[in-house]
Amino acid sequence: MKTEIISSGFGGQGALTIGKFLAKAGMGDGLNVSWLPSYGPEMRGGTANVSVVIADRAIASPLVSYPDILIALNQPSIDKFGSDIKEKGLLIYNTDMCPHGTKRKDIDVIEAPMNSIAREIGSMKVLNMVAIGIVIGKTGLVKYETLENDLTGFLQKKNPDLLELNLIAIKKGIEIGKK
Repeated sequence: MKTEIISSGFGGQGALTIGKFLAKAGMGDGLNVSWLPSYGPEMRGGTANVSVVIADRAIASPLVSYPDILIALNQPSIDKFGSDIKEKGLLIYNTDMCPHGTKRKDIDVIEAPMNSIAREIGSMKVLNMVAIGIVIGKTGLVKYETLENDLTGFLQKKNPDLLELNLIAIKKGIEIGKK
C-alpha cells in the first residue's frame, strides 16, 4: 500500500496542517510517511501545498507528481494539480472556494462546502479538519483514533475549545466521505 497525497489551498486555510496530521497519524499507525511542504510567498494569500506519502514500505522519494488524492481547498489548487491526479484517483474539494470544480470523469470526486460546514461548527479554523475527515471516511487511510490522540495531545492544554470543534469537524467529514 502506498498513497500519495497533495493538499493545497490559500495560505491560512490549513492545507499544510492537513498534510502534517495525516502524516503524523500514519506514523502513529506504524506506517512509513513523508511530508514535504511547499510555500514561500504563497503563505500570504497565494496557493500553498504539501506532498504527503503514506506507505507500508520504505518511501523512495517525498516528491508527489501524480497524486492518488488531491485535497483542494481553493480553485487554483484544482487548476494547478487537478490534471495530475492518477486515473481512478480521488479529488476532494471545497465547493465554497472552487466554483468551477473539475471536468475530469476518470477520477472519484467528493465535493463539500467546507467553509459553510466550518462556519456551522463555529470556527473557520476547522475547515481543514473537515477535509481530513473526508479522507478517513472515504479511504480509511489512517485511523480516526490515532488522529484524535494526536490532536488531543496538541490542543488539550493549548486550546481545548478548538479541540472539541476539530473533532466535530473530523466526524462531519467522515460522514461525508462514507456517502
